[in-house]
Amino acid sequence: MGINILRSSIKIEKQIDDFLSLVSEAALTFREGLKAYLTHNRSNLDNKLAAITEKEHRGDTLCRNIEMQLYTKTIIPDSRGDVLELLENMDYLLGGFKGVLWRFDIETPEIPNEFHTDFIELSEAVVETAEAIVCSARSFFKDTSSISNHMHKVSYWETECDKIVTRLQRSIFNREDLRLSHKMQLCDLARSVDKIANKAEDVADKLAIYVIKRSL
Repeated sequence: MGINILRSSIKIEKQIDDFLSLVSEAALTFREGLKAYLTHNRSNLDNKLAAITEKEHRGDTLCRNIEMQLYTKTIIPDSRGDVLELLENMDYLLGGFKGVLWRFDIETPEIPNEFHTDFIELSEAVVETAEAIVCSARSFFKDTSSISNHMHKVSYWETECDKIVTRLQRSIFNREDLRLSHKMQLCDLARSVDKIANKAEDVADKLAIYVIKRSL
């Protein structure tokens, strides 16, 4: 039988659900924004930049409201620290998607066509990683017995991200006609995308500990 740790506060459960939806939507927006960048679709990229920035602002507001209610209404005092840490880490993911998309816009790297497929595959794998940790977090709040259905996918997709980044970096450095600074920039951008997946895996590790603590 699973445990719903927020069963006594439907209002906060709804807010946390909305916040997790923002993380999921930010991941999808990032993927579409990167595609817009690679296809030189300026207006679509601007739309995605505006959308992902707005989602991050809404996420910050929701996090502050949830934190305030958890403290002032002494809700789930035994799990408060874990819940706040989890939300903070999920907020980092949301900010990560926004930051990396803006980085592409600010640095405007020249990405040769032959690397487009790998960058798109990397963004799709990162989205899958984010979706898996969002589903895991939802299960943590609503039904801990179902969390294992999602947690293993976080590690799977994070590993896929690592494979793509390794392949991409190798391909970049095999291009003898590119300047070293250009190679370094492209590799660093790829690693910044992969870093979001790494963070999601870190969150999954901590989530596993929270679940064990709840079961004791």
